[in-house]
Amino acid sequence: MRRFTWFNATSLTLGFAFLYLPMVILVIYSFNASKLVTVWAGFSTKWYGELLNNDAFLEAAWVTLQVAVVSSTIATALGTMAAYVLVRAGRFHGRTLFSGMIYAPLVMPEVITGLSLLLLFIGIGLDRGIVTIILAHTTFSMCYVSVVVSSRLVSFDKSLEEAALDLGCTQFESFRLVTLPIIAPAVISGWLLAFTLSLDDLVIASFTSGPSATTLPIKIWSAVRLGVSPEINALSTIMIGIVAVGVITASLVTKRAAVQRQQEERAAG
Repeated sequence: MRRFTWFNATSLTLGFAFLYLPMVILVIYSFNASKLVTVWAGFSTKWYGELLNNDAFLEAAWVTLQVAVVSSTIATALGTMAAYVLVRAGRFHGRTLFSGMIYAPLVMPEVITGLSLLLLFIGIGLDRGIVTIILAHTTFSMCYVSVVVSSRLVSFDKSLEEAALDLGCTQFESFRLVTLPIIAPAVISGWLLAFTLSLDDLVIASFTSGPSATTLPIKIWSAVRLGVSPEINALSTIMIGIVAVGVITASLVTKRAAVQRQQEERAAG
């Protein structure tokens, strides 16, 4: 067992400080009474009230939430099916091309992806708006879901499915009643990852959004170019809180499911 040296402790502290100290400062200054974001003038929550009265930010937040929920749900369904085909279908004609198309967005620069989708939407005459943003986010987040679910399916015990088939289940019933509940933590993790990527996306959304639909990252970027305001700090704090609650909740649910599965295995053994 390695000793936890002072060098390791210092490196770990500096690493976490580099990652999280800016967020902590941002949260603190979201309660600043002054308009100047770098000058502390006392504790105040007025900027949260100002944010709730900002129709532009609220509309952009609603668009972003709609896009994130719909695109992550579609990406999870498609990514799970793609992972199942890649892991369980064995060798088939066109497998290399299929897997390459699934994983290409992982290494493709976002600028290229956004520009390609923009040219596609222009070519087919599809007006840019919520629909085009959803299609774009589904395209690049599906591969992340596929990777997460594939890693779980690789270690999945096929004998459980075979036992279900021997007991009279069809292939679909075996997947729905046996496979899906077991890989559910990976599917949920994939959905959360796709949801977070959609909330955070700026580059691809800037290519595929239109005047009728502007996402929150684009709105924040446009506002920051004119100068950082305390409302931006308040909005960022709310987003950090939402993501933190989602991650903690998912971790607790996954841990509880793992503990319950271990208890069931011990009882069966």
